Amino acid sequence: MDLSTFWFILIGVLWTGFLVLEGFDFGVGMLLGVLGKGRDAEDTEKRRRVLLTTIGPFWDGNEVWLLTAGGATFAAFPHWYATMFSGMYLALLLILVALIVRNMGFEYRHKRNSASWKRNWDNAIMFGSLLPPLLIGTALTNLVNGLPIDKNMEFTGNLFTLLNPVSLLGGITITALCLTHGAHFLALKTEGQIREDARAIATKAGLVTAVLAVILLLWLGLSRPGNAGSWIMTVLAAVSLLAAIFFNTKGAEGKAFIGTTLTVAFAVATYFFLLFPDVMPTNLADGTSLTVDNASSSAMTLKIMTGAALVFTPIALGYTAWNYWIFRRRIGTHHIPEASGI
Repeated sequence: MDLSTFWFILIGVLWTGFLVLEGFDFGVGMLLGVLGKGRDAEDTEKRRRVLLTTIGPFWDGNEVWLLTAGGATFAAFPHWYATMFSGMYLALLLILVALIVRNMGFEYRHKRNSASWKRNWDNAIMFGSLLPPLLIGTALTNLVNGLPIDKNMEFTGNLFTLLNPVSLLGGITITALCLTHGAHFLALKTEGQIREDARAIATKAGLVTAVLAVILLLWLGLSRPGNAGSWIMTVLAAVSLLAAIFFNTKGAEGKAFIGTTLTVAFAVATYFFLLFPDVMPTNLADGTSLTVDNASSSAMTLKIMTGAALVFTPIALGYTAWNYWIFRRRIGTHHIPEASGI
Protein backbone atom coordinates (compact mmCIF):
# COMPACT_ATOMS: atom_id res chain seq x y z
CA MET A 1 0.00 0.00 0.00
CA ASP A 2 1.44 3.39 -0.97
CA LEU A 3 1.24 6.41 1.33
CA SER A 4 -1.43 8.22 -0.69
CA THR A 5 -3.78 5.26 -0.30
CA PHE A 6 -2.89 5.02 3.39
CA TRP A 7 -3.85 8.66 3.91
CA PHE A 8 -7.07 8.23 1.97
CA ILE A 9 -7.98 5.43 4.39
CA LEU A 10 -6.91 7.52 7.38
CA ILE A 11 -9.07 10.46 6.26
CA GLY A 12 -11.96 7.99 5.98
CA VAL A 13 -11.23 6.90 9.56
CA LEU A 14 -11.24 10.53 10.71
CA TRP A 15 -14.62 11.17 9.07
CA THR A 16 -15.89 7.97 10.66
CA GLY A 17 -14.70 9.12 14.08
CA PHE A 18 -16.33 12.52 13.59
CA LEU A 19 -19.73 11.18 12.52
CA VAL A 20 -19.73 8.44 15.17
CA LEU A 21 -18.84 10.77 18.04
CA GLU A 22 -20.21 14.14 16.95
CA GLY A 23 -23.15 12.29 15.40
CA PHE A 24 -24.69 11.35 18.72
CA ASP A 25 -24.36 14.84 20.18
CA PHE A 26 -25.89 16.28 17.00
CA GLY A 27 -28.75 13.89 17.72
CA VAL A 28 -29.02 15.04 21.33
CA GLY A 29 -29.16 18.67 20.17
CA MET A 30 -31.89 17.89 17.64
CA LEU A 31 -33.93 16.12 20.30
CA LEU A 32 -33.66 18.99 22.79
CA GLY A 33 -37.12 20.33 21.95
CA VAL A 34 -38.74 16.87 21.97
CA LEU A 35 -37.20 14.95 24.87
CA GLY A 36 -36.69 18.22 26.73
CA LYS A 37 -40.42 18.88 27.03
CA GLY A 38 -41.66 18.21 30.57
CA ARG A 39 -44.86 18.50 32.60
CA ASP A 40 -44.29 22.17 33.40
CA ALA A 41 -41.67 24.88 32.96
CA GLU A 42 -39.54 23.63 35.86
CA ASP A 43 -39.57 20.03 34.66
CA THR A 44 -38.83 21.15 31.09
CA GLU A 45 -35.80 23.11 32.24
CA LYS A 46 -34.43 20.18 34.26
CA ARG A 47 -34.95 17.74 31.38
CA ARG A 48 -33.14 20.02 28.96
CA ARG A 49 -30.25 20.46 31.38
CA VAL A 50 -30.03 16.67 31.68
CA LEU A 51 -29.81 16.32 27.89
CA LEU A 52 -27.12 18.97 27.60
CA THR A 53 -25.19 17.54 30.55
CA THR A 54 -24.92 14.14 28.83
CA ILE A 55 -22.84 15.69 26.03
CA GLY A 56 -21.22 18.48 28.03
CA PRO A 57 -17.85 16.69 28.51
CA PHE A 58 -17.70 15.48 24.90
CA TRP A 59 -19.01 17.88 22.26
CA ASP A 60 -15.95 20.12 21.94
CA GLY A 61 -13.56 17.16 21.77
CA ASN A 62 -15.78 15.47 19.18
CA GLU A 63 -15.47 18.48 16.87
CA VAL A 64 -11.69 18.07 16.82
CA TRP A 65 -12.20 15.08 14.51
CA LEU A 66 -13.66 17.42 11.88
CA LEU A 67 -10.75 19.85 12.20
CA THR A 68 -8.27 16.98 11.94
CA ALA A 69 -10.00 15.56 8.86
CA GLY A 70 -9.84 18.98 7.18
CA GLY A 71 -6.20 19.49 8.15
CA ALA A 72 -5.22 16.00 6.97
CA THR A 73 -6.95 16.62 3.64
CA PHE A 74 -5.10 19.92 3.24
CA ALA A 75 -1.71 18.35 3.92
CA ALA A 76 -2.12 14.97 2.21
CA PHE A 77 -4.30 15.94 -0.77
CA PRO A 78 -3.89 19.67 -1.49
CA HIS A 79 -5.65 19.47 -4.88
CA TRP A 80 -8.63 17.71 -3.28
CA TYR A 81 -8.72 20.32 -0.52
CA ALA A 82 -8.49 23.23 -2.97
CA THR A 83 -11.21 21.96 -5.29
CA MET A 84 -13.57 20.84 -2.53
CA PHE A 85 -13.25 23.85 -0.25
CA SER A 86 -13.57 26.35 -3.09
CA GLY A 87 -16.43 24.55 -4.84
CA MET A 88 -18.35 23.90 -1.62
CA TYR A 89 -17.37 27.17 0.02
CA LEU A 90 -20.88 28.43 0.80
CA ALA A 91 -22.05 25.07 2.17
CA LEU A 92 -18.94 24.78 4.35
CA LEU A 93 -19.42 28.36 5.56
CA LEU A 94 -22.99 27.50 6.60
CA ILE A 95 -21.68 24.47 8.51
CA LEU A 96 -19.13 26.65 10.29
CA VAL A 97 -21.74 29.28 11.22
CA ALA A 98 -24.12 26.60 12.50
CA LEU A 99 -21.39 25.04 14.65
CA ILE A 100 -20.42 28.43 16.06
CA VAL A 101 -24.04 29.29 16.91
CA ARG A 102 -24.52 25.84 18.46
CA ASN A 103 -21.39 26.13 20.58
CA MET A 104 -22.42 29.59 21.75
CA GLY A 105 -25.68 28.03 22.89
CA PHE A 106 -23.79 25.51 25.02
CA GLU A 107 -21.63 28.22 26.57
CA TYR A 108 -24.19 31.02 27.09
CA ARG A 109 -27.48 29.24 27.80
CA HIS A 110 -26.88 29.03 31.55
CA LYS A 111 -25.60 32.59 31.95
CA ARG A 112 -29.03 34.09 32.76
CA ASN A 113 -32.12 32.83 34.60
CA SER A 114 -34.45 34.08 31.89
CA ALA A 115 -36.94 31.81 30.12
CA SER A 116 -36.74 33.72 26.84
CA TRP A 117 -32.91 33.82 26.99
CA LYS A 118 -32.71 30.05 27.45
CA ARG A 119 -35.39 29.38 24.83
CA ASN A 120 -33.49 31.38 22.20
CA TRP A 121 -30.24 29.55 22.93
CA ASP A 122 -32.09 26.22 22.87
CA ASN A 123 -33.31 27.10 19.37
CA ALA A 124 -29.74 27.95 18.40
CA ILE A 125 -28.54 24.55 19.68
CA MET A 126 -31.29 22.70 17.78
CA PHE A 127 -30.60 24.63 14.56
CA GLY A 128 -26.84 24.19 14.96
CA SER A 129 -27.31 20.45 15.50
CA LEU A 130 -29.61 19.95 12.50
CA LEU A 131 -27.85 21.88 9.73
CA PRO A 132 -24.29 20.43 9.90
CA PRO A 133 -25.20 16.73 9.46
CA LEU A 134 -27.67 17.69 6.73
CA LEU A 135 -25.01 19.61 4.77
CA ILE A 136 -22.20 17.14 5.54
CA GLY A 137 -24.33 14.24 4.33
CA THR A 138 -25.20 16.21 1.20
CA ALA A 139 -21.53 17.02 0.57
CA LEU A 140 -20.30 13.44 1.07
CA THR A 141 -23.00 12.12 -1.25
CA ASN A 142 -22.00 14.68 -3.88
CA LEU A 143 -18.40 13.48 -3.68
CA VAL A 144 -19.50 9.92 -4.47
CA ASN A 145 -22.13 10.88 -7.03
CA GLY A 146 -19.75 13.05 -9.07
CA LEU A 147 -19.38 16.80 -9.54
CA PRO A 148 -18.74 19.13 -12.50
CA ILE A 149 -14.93 19.34 -12.36
CA ASP A 150 -13.16 20.57 -15.48
CA LYS A 151 -9.78 19.56 -16.88
CA ASN A 152 -8.07 22.14 -14.63
CA MET A 153 -9.47 20.36 -11.56
CA GLU A 154 -11.80 23.28 -10.84
CA PHE A 155 -15.40 22.98 -9.70
CA THR A 156 -17.68 24.63 -12.29
CA GLY A 157 -21.03 24.38 -10.49
CA ASN A 158 -22.66 26.38 -7.70
CA LEU A 159 -24.58 25.79 -4.48
CA PHE A 160 -27.67 24.60 -6.36
CA THR A 161 -25.55 22.05 -8.22
CA LEU A 162 -24.95 20.40 -4.87
CA LEU A 163 -28.66 20.31 -4.00
CA ASN A 164 -29.64 17.44 -6.31
CA PRO A 165 -32.12 14.70 -5.30
CA VAL A 166 -29.65 11.92 -4.43
CA SER A 167 -27.39 14.25 -2.44
CA LEU A 168 -30.31 15.73 -0.52
CA LEU A 169 -31.42 12.18 0.25
CA GLY A 170 -27.90 11.56 1.55
CA GLY A 171 -28.12 14.62 3.77
CA ILE A 172 -31.51 13.62 5.15
CA THR A 173 -30.31 10.05 5.76
CA ILE A 174 -27.18 11.14 7.65
CA THR A 175 -29.30 13.55 9.70
CA ALA A 176 -31.81 10.81 10.55
CA LEU A 177 -28.97 8.46 11.46
CA CYS A 178 -27.45 11.06 13.80
CA LEU A 179 -30.84 11.62 15.44
CA THR A 180 -31.27 7.86 15.95
CA HIS A 181 -27.71 7.59 17.28
CA GLY A 182 -28.39 10.45 19.69
CA ALA A 183 -31.60 8.84 20.95
CA HIS A 184 -29.72 5.61 21.69
CA PHE A 185 -27.01 7.59 23.47
CA LEU A 186 -29.61 9.30 25.67
CA ALA A 187 -31.25 5.97 26.45
CA LEU A 188 -27.83 4.76 27.57
CA LYS A 189 -26.83 7.85 29.56
CA THR A 190 -30.07 8.85 31.31
CA GLU A 191 -32.54 7.32 33.72
CA GLY A 192 -36.22 7.71 34.53
CA GLN A 193 -38.77 9.07 32.08
CA ILE A 194 -36.18 10.59 29.75
CA ARG A 195 -34.67 7.15 29.24
CA GLU A 196 -38.04 5.64 28.36
CA ASP A 197 -38.91 8.49 26.00
CA ALA A 198 -35.51 8.21 24.32
CA ARG A 199 -36.00 4.49 23.74
CA ALA A 200 -39.40 5.11 22.14
CA ILE A 201 -38.03 7.75 19.79
CA ALA A 202 -34.99 5.61 18.97
CA THR A 203 -37.21 2.79 17.70
CA LYS A 204 -39.34 5.06 15.51
CA ALA A 205 -36.37 7.03 14.18
CA GLY A 206 -34.41 3.82 13.57
CA LEU A 207 -37.12 2.37 11.35
CA VAL A 208 -37.34 5.56 9.27
CA THR A 209 -33.55 5.72 9.03
CA ALA A 210 -33.37 2.08 7.90
CA VAL A 211 -35.73 2.77 4.98
CA LEU A 212 -33.85 5.93 3.96
CA ALA A 213 -30.45 4.23 4.24
CA VAL A 214 -31.47 1.24 2.12
CA ILE A 215 -32.78 3.52 -0.64
CA LEU A 216 -29.69 5.76 -0.53
CA LEU A 217 -27.03 3.05 -0.42
CA LEU A 218 -28.73 1.02 -3.16
CA TRP A 219 -29.05 4.18 -5.29
CA LEU A 220 -25.36 4.99 -4.87
CA GLY A 221 -24.24 1.39 -5.30
CA LEU A 222 -26.15 0.98 -8.54
CA SER A 223 -25.25 4.39 -9.99
CA ARG A 224 -21.52 4.10 -9.28
CA PRO A 225 -19.18 1.31 -10.38
CA GLY A 226 -19.47 -0.44 -7.03
CA ASN A 227 -17.15 -3.06 -5.65
CA ALA A 228 -17.37 -5.96 -3.23
CA GLY A 229 -16.18 -3.81 -0.34
CA SER A 230 -18.95 -1.22 -0.74
CA TRP A 231 -21.67 -3.88 -0.91
CA ILE A 232 -20.28 -5.68 2.15
CA MET A 233 -20.25 -2.39 4.09
CA THR A 234 -23.82 -1.67 2.96
CA VAL A 235 -25.03 -5.03 4.24
CA LEU A 236 -23.16 -4.63 7.52
CA ALA A 237 -24.63 -1.15 8.02
CA ALA A 238 -28.15 -2.49 7.48
CA VAL A 239 -27.63 -5.45 9.82
CA SER A 240 -26.12 -3.21 12.52
CA LEU A 241 -29.06 -0.79 12.38
CA LEU A 242 -31.62 -3.60 12.58
CA ALA A 243 -29.68 -5.09 15.50
CA ALA A 244 -29.73 -1.69 17.25
CA ILE A 245 -33.51 -1.47 16.84
CA PHE A 246 -33.93 -5.02 18.18
CA PHE A 247 -31.72 -4.50 21.24
CA ASN A 248 -33.44 -1.18 21.96
CA THR A 249 -36.84 -2.89 22.15
CA LYS A 250 -35.32 -5.36 24.63
CA GLY A 251 -33.98 -2.62 26.89
CA ALA A 252 -30.32 -3.36 26.08
CA GLU A 253 -29.31 0.28 25.55
CA GLY A 254 -25.57 -0.45 25.48
CA LYS A 255 -25.87 -2.98 22.68
CA ALA A 256 -28.28 -0.70 20.82
CA PHE A 257 -25.80 2.18 21.00
CA ILE A 258 -23.01 -0.09 19.74
CA GLY A 259 -25.36 -1.02 16.88
CA THR A 260 -25.84 2.57 15.71
CA THR A 261 -22.12 3.23 16.22
CA LEU A 262 -21.33 0.39 13.83
CA THR A 263 -24.06 1.58 11.46
CA VAL A 264 -22.45 5.01 11.16
CA ALA A 265 -18.99 3.48 10.74
CA PHE A 266 -20.11 1.05 8.02
CA ALA A 267 -22.11 3.76 6.24
CA VAL A 268 -19.06 6.06 6.05
CA ALA A 269 -16.94 3.09 4.93
CA THR A 270 -19.46 2.49 2.14
CA TYR A 271 -18.95 6.06 0.93
CA PHE A 272 -15.17 5.72 0.84
CA PHE A 273 -15.26 2.30 -0.83
CA LEU A 274 -17.51 3.78 -3.53
CA LEU A 275 -15.19 6.77 -3.90
CA PHE A 276 -11.85 4.95 -4.20
CA PRO A 277 -9.58 5.40 -6.16
CA ASP A 278 -11.12 8.82 -6.76
CA VAL A 279 -11.34 11.54 -4.16
CA MET A 280 -13.56 13.78 -6.30
CA PRO A 281 -14.92 12.13 -9.47
CA THR A 282 -16.09 14.37 -12.31
CA ASN A 283 -19.39 13.98 -14.13
CA LEU A 284 -18.17 16.02 -17.14
CA ALA A 285 -17.22 14.17 -20.31
CA ASP A 286 -14.14 16.37 -20.80
CA GLY A 287 -13.37 16.82 -17.09
CA THR A 288 -10.66 15.37 -14.88
CA SER A 289 -11.40 13.33 -11.78
CA LEU A 290 -9.22 13.89 -8.75
CA THR A 291 -7.70 10.61 -7.61
CA VAL A 292 -5.53 9.52 -4.70
CA ASP A 293 -2.57 9.80 -7.09
CA ASN A 294 -3.06 13.11 -8.92
CA ALA A 295 -4.40 14.96 -5.85
CA SER A 296 -1.80 13.91 -3.27
CA SER A 297 1.20 15.68 -1.79
CA SER A 298 4.82 14.72 -2.34
CA ALA A 299 6.16 11.46 -0.95
CA MET A 300 8.35 13.32 1.55
CA THR A 301 5.36 15.27 2.94
CA LEU A 302 3.36 12.07 3.32
CA LYS A 303 6.26 10.35 5.12
CA ILE A 304 6.54 13.18 7.65
CA MET A 305 2.77 13.17 8.20
CA THR A 306 2.75 9.41 8.66
CA GLY A 307 5.42 9.61 11.36
CA ALA A 308 3.46 12.28 13.23
CA ALA A 309 0.23 10.28 12.92
CA LEU A 310 1.83 7.13 14.31
CA VAL A 311 2.98 9.06 17.39
CA PHE A 312 -0.02 11.26 18.18
CA THR A 313 -3.01 9.15 17.06
CA PRO A 314 -2.69 6.59 19.91
CA ILE A 315 -2.39 9.46 22.40
CA ALA A 316 -5.56 11.12 21.11
CA LEU A 317 -7.48 7.83 21.09
CA GLY A 318 -6.32 6.98 24.60
CA TYR A 319 -7.40 10.35 25.96
CA THR A 320 -10.78 10.08 24.23
CA ALA A 321 -11.40 6.61 25.67
CA TRP A 322 -10.40 7.83 29.16
CA ASN A 323 -12.79 10.78 28.89
CA TYR A 324 -15.74 8.55 28.01
CA TRP A 325 -14.87 6.15 30.81
CA ILE A 326 -14.76 8.92 33.43
CA PHE A 327 -18.20 10.27 32.42
CA ARG A 328 -19.86 6.89 31.93
CA ARG A 329 -22.60 7.08 34.60
CA ARG A 330 -26.29 7.72 33.96
CA ILE A 331 -27.90 10.96 35.08
CA GLY A 332 -31.48 12.06 35.75
CA THR A 333 -33.42 15.20 36.66
CA HIS A 334 -32.76 14.61 40.36
CA HIS A 335 -29.04 15.17 39.73
CA ILE A 336 -29.63 18.68 38.39
CA PRO A 337 -29.02 21.47 40.96
CA GLU A 338 -30.84 24.78 41.02
CA ALA A 339 -29.90 27.22 38.28
CA SER A 340 -27.31 29.82 39.27
CA GLY A 341 -27.20 32.15 36.26
CA ILE A 342 -27.20 35.94 36.57
